[in-house]
Amino acid sequence: MQGMSEALKKGKVPLSPAVKANGFVFVSGLPPLDTKTGKLITGDIRKQTRKSLQNVRDALKAAGSSLEQAVKVNVYCSNSGYFDIINEEYRKFFPKDPPARTFVTVGSWPWEFDIEVECTAIYED
Repeated sequence: MQGMSEALKKGKVPLSPAVKANGFVFVSGLPPLDTKTGKLITGDIRKQTRKSLQNVRDALKAAGSSLEQAVKVNVYCSNSGYFDIINEEYRKFFPKDPPARTFVTVGSWPWEFDIEVECTAIYED
């Protein structure tokens, strides 16, 4: 998750991509940020969703967990009309026994993107 941490520092965003506490991994809301280039993926909501979920997956892996150990996901999106498209991509990441989830529409973010995904998962030391 080094690329994500570096990109967040450049953007002066004061947060950690993931924090471990009491057997859980708490992944911050992660936008569709390309961690190799440090640039946001904009436009196509399908691509944005895929990248946000990949970032969550990578943050969990870096913290010693996985999507299979996710217990709660929150999806924040700029347009409720994207619900079905987001679900299509989401199912690819959680094909079996998906975690509890909340979908919330938001007004805007300080940067140009349409989705942010946060997650809580378990991990074992």
